[in-house]
Amino acid sequence: MTLINNLSTVSSNLKINLPEKSISNPFENIEYFQCLEQSGCASEDSGWIPNHVVQNSSSGDLFIPTYQKLNSYGEFIFDYVWANAFTQHGIQYYPKLLSAIPFTPCHSNKLLGNIKLLDEAINETVDFMTAKKIQTWHVLFPSDLDLTHLEPYTFIKRYGYRFVWKNYGYESFEDYLGKFKSRQRKNIKKERQSITDANIDFEIIESNNINEDHWKTFFHFYCQTYLDRGQAPYLNIEFFKAINAFQNKMHPIIFFAKHHNEYVGASLCFRGKDTLFGRHWGSNVLLKNLHFEACYYQGIQYCIENSIPYFDPGIQGEHKLRRGFEVAKKSSLHMILNKDFRVAIEKFCKEEEQHIDSYIESCKAYTPFSNACRI
Repeated sequence: MTLINNLSTVSSNLKINLPEKSISNPFENIEYFQCLEQSGCASEDSGWIPNHVVQNSSSGDLFIPTYQKLNSYGEFIFDYVWANAFTQHGIQYYPKLLSAIPFTPCHSNKLLGNIKLLDEAINETVDFMTAKKIQTWHVLFPSDLDLTHLEPYTFIKRYGYRFVWKNYGYESFEDYLGKFKSRQRKNIKKERQSITDANIDFEIIESNNINEDHWKTFFHFYCQTYLDRGQAPYLNIEFFKAINAFQNKMHPIIFFAKHHNEYVGASLCFRGKDTLFGRHWGSNVLLKNLHFEACYYQGIQYCIENSIPYFDPGIQGEHKLRRGFEVAKKSSLHMILNKDFRVAIEKFCKEEEQHIDSYIESCKAYTPFSNACRI
């Protein structure tokens, strides 16, 4: 096993056989991780120390994107309670190992390449953890295929949820609205009309048509979102400039909101083979319903017009329900080497799952769809 702390020096030598990987999921491209790391976004300064697991073989390599984390910043699955419990018992929780995409809570394959090497990779990673006194290893937002491959190992499954839009073969946005109860359909039309009445229209710019000026404009809006919350943004302009060099593989799409031909806001998505991933947004105007239009309705309409099966707009947000997104149960994986804490955390996760299941059933009860259209 090799642990890599600088992808730029080895990425071209990795033999990762992923058919159609560049169009299946944009976040499975090694270049995406390179952009995060070379820009300084995922670095020791932000608590993300690259520690990628690579198992080599003449028949192809296995790559597991992995970081030593010095904090729980930018993960979107919260383990602060666990960290506090370790600390209270005099056990150091950080650094921890984390297999995830920095600042990107999107489900994707984390086991990239030759899966036949997984057993060796897992065993040698655990040996590394033991030698370095690292207590935990977390695999966040894994694909269903990852879950199947990792099932035999001593990971604890922790459940959560997210809201995903599904395309049931709609011919138009109006056809999609026909699925709703009358009141909810009227509310959505009213929200969209308010944007039209404010003289806002949208310009969609995709992949190679996005230039560096577009990224600079988007970055300005993106930063504004964090400034409004009193927070520092996760990503910097260098990251977006780096993305510009790999647009054919990552397929970014910017939905620019325009007022009298001037950009006033934007949302950023990445297009995969069967899913549109919503990632970031921002605006320099305070306009009611602009967020819903830019982040939800534009994406839904794009999926309908381009026959994309799924739209994943990002995690959290019950307000997505009444706009037609459906709640889905998802999971993450956690390896805890300390036996006592493994038992306690496994119990915690089982109890938490009961609350997650109850929440999901409550969400389903508040569906905006008419009885005839419920799945």
